[in-house]
Amino acid sequence: MSMKKVYDHKKTESKWYSFWEKKGFFKPEINPKGKPYTIILPPPNANADLHFGHAMYVIEDILIRYHRMLGDSTLWLPGADHAGFETQVVFEKHLAKKGKSRFDFDRETLYKMIWDFVHINKGNVETQLKRLGFSLDWTRYKFTLDPEIIKIVQKTFKKMYDEGLIYRDYRLVNYCTKHGTSFSDLEVVYEDRKSPLYYIKYGPLTLATVRLETKFGDTAVAVHPDDKRYQKYIGKEIDIQTVIGPKKIKVIADESVDPKFGTGVIKVTPAHSHIDFDIGKKHNLEIRQVINFDGRLNEKAGKFAGMKVKEARSAVAEEMQKKGLIEKIDDKYKNRVGVCYKCGTEIEPLPMEQWFVKIESLAKKAIESVKNGEVSIYPKNFTKVYFQWMENIRDWNISRQIVWGIKIPAWRCLDCKKWVVTNGPTPKKCTHCSGSKLERDPEVFDTWFSSSQWPYATLQTARKGDFEKFYPTSVIETGRDILFFWVARMIMMGIYSTKKAPFKDVVLHGTVLDPLGKKMSKSKNNVVNPLEIVDQYGADAARMALVYGTAFGNDQTLSHPKLQAMRNFTNKLWNIGRFIIDMKPEKVKSAPILNKDDKWILEELDKTTKFVTVSLEKYRFNDAADTLYEFIWHQFADKYIESSKNRREESQPILEKVLGESLKLLHPFMPFITEELWQRLPNKTQDSIMVSEWPIISKK
Repeated sequence: MSMKKVYDHKKTESKWYSFWEKKGFFKPEINPKGKPYTIILPPPNANADLHFGHAMYVIEDILIRYHRMLGDSTLWLPGADHAGFETQVVFEKHLAKKGKSRFDFDRETLYKMIWDFVHINKGNVETQLKRLGFSLDWTRYKFTLDPEIIKIVQKTFKKMYDEGLIYRDYRLVNYCTKHGTSFSDLEVVYEDRKSPLYYIKYGPLTLATVRLETKFGDTAVAVHPDDKRYQKYIGKEIDIQTVIGPKKIKVIADESVDPKFGTGVIKVTPAHSHIDFDIGKKHNLEIRQVINFDGRLNEKAGKFAGMKVKEARSAVAEEMQKKGLIEKIDDKYKNRVGVCYKCGTEIEPLPMEQWFVKIESLAKKAIESVKNGEVSIYPKNFTKVYFQWMENIRDWNISRQIVWGIKIPAWRCLDCKKWVVTNGPTPKKCTHCSGSKLERDPEVFDTWFSSSQWPYATLQTARKGDFEKFYPTSVIETGRDILFFWVARMIMMGIYSTKKAPFKDVVLHGTVLDPLGKKMSKSKNNVVNPLEIVDQYGADAARMALVYGTAFGNDQTLSHPKLQAMRNFTNKLWNIGRFIIDMKPEKVKSAPILNKDDKWILEELDKTTKFVTVSLEKYRFNDAADTLYEFIWHQFADKYIESSKNRREESQPILEKVLGESLKLLHPFMPFITEELWQRLPNKTQDSIMVSEWPIISKK
């Protein structure tokens, strides 16, 4: 059948994806004796459609298709993440449009509603991934709330608890008063702001503070032990005047106090500052909570009770000024304020009893795995960043006060007040006192706790023998912004649970920004659906545009001119195919004598094959894409094809060979058009280009 003049990507793409899937080409079983090569897809959140940034999964598909053509037993395992907090926030917005909130439903009803909501979105996401040509083995698909995955997560929790790596403690947590849940340190975003710095009188001392509203929770004032200005006060109680009456407060010495900040004196509020909490613990100070979990001051604040934090700060300042308790105000003071990464609400450090992971020993082994080469990070400059963060890591709060997620398998005995932890099943009695009155912890795991176990949890529950064959996986490829959220935690948990790091290489890509260079966000209304781009330009052009011309690891903007250029490249490839296949001469010399042009293009093909192969092995995807574009368009089409037109009978075998090899090299980047043209080649050797052999570099 003759080729149409214009390439129709819409008809081509749906046809070939269905063909590949039906033939079972996405399964590792097509090369059962090959060397195992595995990538676990970073599971997209199952709460909304993908945005164009998710199209960066193309990097993984390039690697998967390349290794499949090398003859490796190649597995790309798909899945979806329940994304606890993020999904509940999305669903709450969905409820708000209907005039409802999470408070209108009991826990079981709300969970069921979110479950139904998520499963609709999961189907949409799968459709998007297929439209982009991602050759995932859908027969091994996993969800973080699959029962067998939950069992593994709960079993890990129990094992870590038994070994003393998980503990329950009353400590300060980062709390969002709008969404009603705590966060780990990583999920707090810090903003640089200008805040009034109040110099307030505390009896004979003056100290500087931004947070006037927490003064009702002060249980000491502190100075540096070597600060000569305040030696006579250390260890003594001083009389201070407050806006709700006089009180006595102790002066303590602590090396954490910076003598250069303000006056060198600080107020210590253990219930509302991480630094102060540590000071309070060291000096056995009372933890006096004055801000409730709804973000309002409580009865300890006297007449300011019921006020929100900012309102109270202004009201206290006004009252203190009336009483002459403020010496001066610095309106130009710059400080960093922690906010919720989802809603921008200022994070409140609040005291709560939570489950924590003791992180130090886990981090040490994860650091060593990179230092000894068990795990390599690309681009290499992120290795230093990884070490810096891991060497300063703090214990991880894994409790979340939400409905959507994996329930923590822990019960408090109402008789002896101790905790009973299981692998998941409800205990019949307390293991400490045999009491039968047990109350389950209503909280759920931090999503990152479950997803940190994703590589081994998926392979242990996919097919019999998968874990033994495909673990450790070959590569984890993901955005550089979740190196700490996810990648580092997977390394820690993988080593802990399996004695091996979960992957050999960490490959980090940059962020895809909107056309104006801003991060895509639903709140900014600048999210681009990848299917809109695919409909307009074709999946091949969209894929190629994401790797062409941008050094790997760098951010890039969604560029319509680049997308147009890659669509033009698709059309150029089609026209090359039409010339060589559709316009093939009736007579062809089977063993032509090679002239200098023939030899030149074959040498250039060999150089290109070698360069593309080395580039893929070293994760230099843009170098490979740029070289293929240059070779196919300018060297092959513009030079060789033009020079061959007056000697078609002799050049036809060379034209077919170069086209066939070029299609193979280009296939991982642009799978649909390469399959379409491959199927039309007169001398193709395989059912699909997907399972053809990667071009061999000639040995000279």
